[in-house]
Amino acid sequence: MDFKYVEEFDGGIVIKGVRNFNLSHIFDCGQCFRWNRQENGNYIGVAFGRVIELEKREEDVVIYNTTEEDFENIWVEYFDLYRDYSSIKEILGEDELLKKSVEFGDGIRILKQEPFEITLSFIISANNRIPMIKKAIDNISKKWGKPMEYKGHTYYTFPSIDDLANCTIDELSDCGTGFRAKYIRNTIDDILSDKIDLEYIKGLNDDECHIALQNLSGVGPKVADCIMLFSMQKYSAFPVDVWVKRAMQHFYLAPDVSLKKIREFGRNKFKEFSGFAQQYLFYYARENNIKL
Repeated sequence: MDFKYVEEFDGGIVIKGVRNFNLSHIFDCGQCFRWNRQENGNYIGVAFGRVIELEKREEDVVIYNTTEEDFENIWVEYFDLYRDYSSIKEILGEDELLKKSVEFGDGIRILKQEPFEITLSFIISANNRIPMIKKAIDNISKKWGKPMEYKGHTYYTFPSIDDLANCTIDELSDCGTGFRAKYIRNTIDDILSDKIDLEYIKGLNDDECHIALQNLSGVGPKVADCIMLFSMQKYSAFPVDVWVKRAMQHFYLAPDVSLKKIREFGRNKFKEFSGFAQQYLFYYARENNIKL
């Protein structure tokens, strides 16, 4: 467990004695799209129908606009706080090449996000840049989600499958999803018709989960890895994008290796900790703008 205890105050909670928790490491490592850094260094985000603000104070983390009950029911799992990341970092740090990435992103935690939201979010992410992905998700949330007020601003929940039941390809495209609009509509149809059951897929073993997710429209191996890692707790996933490819080539491999081979190499090397290794490598490569 990576915290000591929780105190509630009027308007929020303080998580005392938090280890392995750095706001920018967590929210800027490519796993989530609905968190935004504020001028004071805090982050405001929307998840599970709530809007919250996080502040890091030395060894403590303050969550504003929440309760101890919500912490116990939502946030302790969402931030994966029952897991001891020190032991994971110790194991991964035995690899001298990976150690530099682990130390650089030592406050990363893998969020446990909502599968439907993450599925649509990473369909939108295909061949896309993070600012554009965030904008499209915000537009979808504004159009079909529910409004919430916090500090004089309006935030929107990510819409449920029922909220999106009647959306059109054109409407989705107008939100900035581009050619991915038809994939999103197809995915919504498959879920509504029970052709696809995300909870069932989540219950499969890692390899079966990876294969099943690729039955979704617009979901290839990399997007499937992202969905299973960031919302289905499948930690042998190893999503390979341009940054992870560069990191793996920089640290381990010859430059002409395919994404599939890099994925296999990563999973064989890091085994059940592959997803954690991937996050450290991605964050290191992107923040340091690694080039080959």
